[in-house]
Amino acid sequence: METLIAIIALVLGIVGIIGSVAPALPGPPLSWLGMLILYIWGSGTNGSGDPMSTQFLLIWLAIVAVVSLLDYIVPAYFTKLTGGSKYGGWGAIAGLFIGLIYPPVGMIVGSLLGAFAAELLFAGKDTYSSLKSALGAFLGFLFGTGLKLICSAVMLFYIIIYAF
Repeated sequence: METLIAIIALVLGIVGIIGSVAPALPGPPLSWLGMLILYIWGSGTNGSGDPMSTQFLLIWLAIVAVVSLLDYIVPAYFTKLTGGSKYGGWGAIAGLFIGLIYPPVGMIVGSLLGAFAAELLFAGKDTYSSLKSALGAFLGFLFGTGLKLICSAVMLFYIIIYAF
């Protein structure tokens, strides 16, 4: 039974990393769920022989909440920082979903092109301003994705430490 719990937690950690890039899956929450399963049903310890503490788990819950919130705020902030409008943000999201056909390159290019097209067509901006806004939306997307990847990767590391 202990092995099954460890495998489930490990799978959730790996899916959490995938979910950090794929917008359909909530990456860090899935990784945290893997840690929670280990905490509740697992009896693993770290290298020092200490079991996972409640405080450790709650700190990671707070980190996951902050990273998940920042994932929504940062792209809009970067878009606004570069002079973009809400259309650029929505265009980046639409392009991201369309780009899911060819992940991960399609997601990146789709996000950039979606923000550019939305700024150009709906916000009525010139080409330079639209490109500048699209780059802001794109950088915000990359920053948010990077935060989620780092968070999920560290949690996967702890899942491995406590499970195996």
